[in-house]
Amino acid sequence: MKKTITTLAIALVTILGSCKKSTTTTSSSSPSTSTTIPLQTTIQTSVSLAGSSNLAILAGSAISNTGATIITGDMGLSPGTSVGGFPPGILNGTLHINDAISNQAKLDLTAAYNDAAGRTSTDIVTLSGNIGGLTLTPGLYKSTSTLAISSGDLTFDAKGNPNAVFIIQIASSLTTTSGRKVILSGGALASRIFWQVGSSATFGTTSVFKGTVLAMQSITFNTGASIDGKALARTGAVIMAGNTIVNQ
Repeated sequence: MKKTITTLAIALVTILGSCKKSTTTTSSSSPSTSTTIPLQTTIQTSVSLAGSSNLAILAGSAISNTGATIITGDMGLSPGTSVGGFPPGILNGTLHINDAISNQAKLDLTAAYNDAAGRTSTDIVTLSGNIGGLTLTPGLYKSTSTLAISSGDLTFDAKGNPNAVFIIQIASSLTTTSGRKVILSGGALASRIFWQVGSSATFGTTSVFKGTVLAMQSITFNTGASIDGKALARTGAVIMAGNTIVNQ
């Protein structure tokens, strides 16, 4: 009888030890914390770009380029007068410098910027710091400081609705690091994504971006960066370096 009890005790200790090891392994193979982006029920309407809708590039003070940049869409400058780097840059569109179109586009950009910055929602989602690796669903997002896409790619998932609108309000700067990408999923369209940037936007070398950038100050594309959308700067310059920019 004593021998049987001892055998059972040894077996129980062995089983418990095995269970503890299994739990520890499972826990260590999964992240200790995860970021969940809530689904929003408030539907955002598109931001009207009016006269700036045909422009791939719009700047306030100057436009400059080095390298083999290719722009598909029109380019505008108002009230500045300095445009350099075309060629070697190629503009598959029309250049507007302080004409009726660029001047009206600047007014329309100001209205669009104020519209995006003034949006509110009862279920707005707050973002901060690095948003690389996240998946955003349709709705309104807000950062009270800077935003960066640096530790992973950022995905926009329209959940099967090509009319879905995404608005990201950023109080300060927007940056992407080298090689990072913005990815569209679930029918998301670059033309329905709006980035309202309180200061300036900078896109890292060979990064791939999507959406309309409404920047208060300047927009800088480092070597090889690309965007499907628009780069619209209210007061500052748009600086390019061997980029691919397609108006969406």
